[in-house]
Amino acid sequence: MSKQDRVGIFVGGVMLGSAIGTMLGLLIAPRTGKETRKVLQKSADALPQLAEDLATTVQLQADRLSETTLKNWEGTLTRLREAIAAGVEASQLEIQKSDRSRPRSNDLSSSVTDRN
Repeated sequence: MSKQDRVGIFVGGVMLGSAIGTMLGLLIAPRTGKETRKVLQKSADALPQLAEDLATTVQLQADRLSETTLKNWEGTLTRLREAIAAGVEASQLEIQKSDRSRPRSNDLSSSVTDRN
């Protein structure tokens, strides 16, 4: 799990914990039923805003994760291209070395005729 994932989960947990804590605090608080209902109604009215804030936070974290993933992919792709180019170059050098060390076909035929 990346650092950005942990931050998003933490922020979501803080917001959810705040909402639950507020609700429990209101239920336990020494108020009359009417006062408590008014406070609960205000809290319930605030829940859509809380949900919107949470959705915005999650979206921002997802966007950051997408950007990071794209940057990492581009870096990986660059390293892969460099590795392939190095492999092709090394293969070509090996082919050139083996071509130089191999006797040519007309060299072989002349050495065979020299033996006869």
